[in-house]
Amino acid sequence: MIPPDHPRYRSLLVRERLSACAREGIVALEGLAAHGRAEAFDYLIGETTTNTARLAARTAAALILQASAPVLSVNGNTAALAARECADLQEVTGITVEVNLFHRTEERLAKITDLLERHGVRVLGGTPERLVPLSHDRALCLPGGIGAADLVLVPLEDGDRCAALRAMGKTVVTIDLNPLSRTARTANLTIVDELTRALPLVSEAYSAMTVDEAAALAVGLDNHYLLQAAITEIIRGLERALD
Repeated sequence: MIPPDHPRYRSLLVRERLSACAREGIVALEGLAAHGRAEAFDYLIGETTTNTARLAARTAAALILQASAPVLSVNGNTAALAARECADLQEVTGITVEVNLFHRTEERLAKITDLLERHGVRVLGGTPERLVPLSHDRALCLPGGIGAADLVLVPLEDGDRCAALRAMGKTVVTIDLNPLSRTARTANLTIVDELTRALPLVSEAYSAMTVDEAAALAVGLDNHYLLQAAITEIIRGLERALD
């Protein structure tokens, strides 16, 4: 039992949630290591949403609004951490949700789909095809989902699939706490923030956005600037910690 007054209360709850999902077969054991790496970067930004991340979230909402076939690609960690937030985003934007996994088994796909559906997500079903130019199972996707998407939102992404999706001509938006990762540097747009903070910001921005505002944000998109600003914010946070 984690006492609510513990200084790492929320972080420890998340770890417990991921561990439980790993035992259930929803989260791959490799996903636990990936989460720990991301959590370290969250420490560096003070476990808070920066102004740069807020701008990136608003820009993500703009790109989704402009897209004709946006898809949210969900892996085990995303489902375990943010099933409710995924449902809320789908409710607001109408985005299609597809499960896509590196460590892929039919049993794991079924468990993740069930978890998402229990939180209100409408998960796209069908027979996957090897449509993404990759040699591993993340190449498998649904022709009516990621296969037909013009925009793919890929939280907690693998850098090689991000590059492959870009090569297919798709706009890629990612949520990644590490501004130095291959994914962050390859995506069209990177939100450097923790997943459960970022997704609600995208939903909120989408609800209030006009077509003209979306067009202005899309035209002004500069992911290099956003990543550089995120790195600067990390450096400033370290300097404050050392004062």
